[in-house]
Amino acid sequence: MTESIMSKAATMEIPINSNGDTGTLAEDDSLEQAAKLQWSLDEKDLQQVMVSGPNLNETSIVSGGYGGTAEGIIPTSSIKGPAVRYNAEFNKRIPVTGLGSSNMHHSSSSSSMTADDMTRGVAVEKLDSMKKWGLNTYKCTKQMISERFGRGSRTVDMELEAQIEVLRDTKRKYENVLRLARALTNHFYNMVQTQQALGDTFADLSQKSPELRTAFKSFSTICVLLCNGETLLGAVNFFVSSINTLVNKTMEDTLMTIKMYENARLEFDAYRSDLEELSLGPRDAVTMARIDAAQQQYQVHKEKYERFRSDVIIKLKFLEENKVKVMHKQLLLFHNAISAYFAGNQQQLEQTLKQFNIKLRPPGADKPSWLEEQ
Repeated sequence: MTESIMSKAATMEIPINSNGDTGTLAEDDSLEQAAKLQWSLDEKDLQQVMVSGPNLNETSIVSGGYGGTAEGIIPTSSIKGPAVRYNAEFNKRIPVTGLGSSNMHHSSSSSSMTADDMTRGVAVEKLDSMKKWGLNTYKCTKQMISERFGRGSRTVDMELEAQIEVLRDTKRKYENVLRLARALTNHFYNMVQTQQALGDTFADLSQKSPELRTAFKSFSTICVLLCNGETLLGAVNFFVSSINTLVNKTMEDTLMTIKMYENARLEFDAYRSDLEELSLGPRDAVTMARIDAAQQQYQVHKEKYERFRSDVIIKLKFLEENKVKVMHKQLLLFHNAISAYFAGNQQQLEQTLKQFNIKLRPPGADKPSWLEEQ
């Protein structure tokens, strides 16, 4: 309403004199009339304009001032630029976001929807994985209980089971050998330390007891000559280390593969029993669909079982070859070292260690340096 009245006031005819000048009275009357028309708006319309702002699509801008022609009126709808709105409380013009903000809002909404879809997909995947794990655990537990009570059947490879049982028995015996070898090492180490301490004590007594100096010195010399147990300890420690590697690493790795094979065998029997149970039931559409799914699971677990079975056979073969090679070398070392030591042949004992590439630690190597003690 305000814009249309202002437009009318701006385009009113003003009388011109014969001299070509506008008359003072006519000009004053025109201005006064325009002012009255402008201020004739009631308070309600003015408040509405202040609150909602002018309608820029219907507002015209007059170019050329008063007395201009109709051609000078430019509709604001043809002006390109950011639109504004009025804030009635602070009387300020605030830009109104247009197409750019709409695109930004659409982009943020799309990214938010994409993130939500990804989160939902991860949750669904975890739920499916948990469901499969629960179903597999239930079937395997059911199969294991059936086998324990003699109600279910199990797949048995007699030859492979015999080899596995031999390996477990061998491991128990080698663990006993390892325990005894460690005990021998500890006892012999204590004997060597005691022998050294006894020789040092006799040497000290030979200096303080003149009447027994010859006897103490002779016995001290014998202790020193016989104190070559550190060389034998090096050979025995190497023997213990090799047996420990064979038992607790090589054999243990094979037994871990056997354990995975047994788990695969249990899963295979569980899905096999499930397929056999479904095959004995009615042959309707729902049951046939379940039979097809069970058949697929049966094939998957059969391939898994066969793969682990092949791995166990290969590892058992290589373990046996490695065990023979290692034990032959270690038993030869142990025999030669013990024989040379108790025969008093120090040269042969050192030659035995060189033959098996055993390097002894120099005396005092286990003690920390003076810098580490600070």
